Amino acid sequence: MLWRCRIMVRGVMLVKAGYAAALEICQAALKIKGVVDAYPVFGRFDAVVFIKAEDVKGLKKTALKILALKGVRSTETLIEAA
Repeated sequence: MLWRCRIMVRGVMLVKAGYAAALEICQAALKIKGVVDAYPVFGRFDAVVFIKAEDVKGLKKTALKILALKGVRSTETLIEAA
């Protein structure tokens, strides 16, 4: 018998928004299905959002919802390679 395993796809979104908007973006992102964690950061990006989905298509869907949040200027999405 073959066993099927569900492998989750994980990603990290680096968000540029201006630090004043970063906290609000994180709070809004945490309400989106698939977002595991989100917090403001210092450096080239203003927030980091951790995403989990069943496949790359689901990850993209979640990433597009985050990109549409008010205050988001740009994002870079990194998908786990393992």
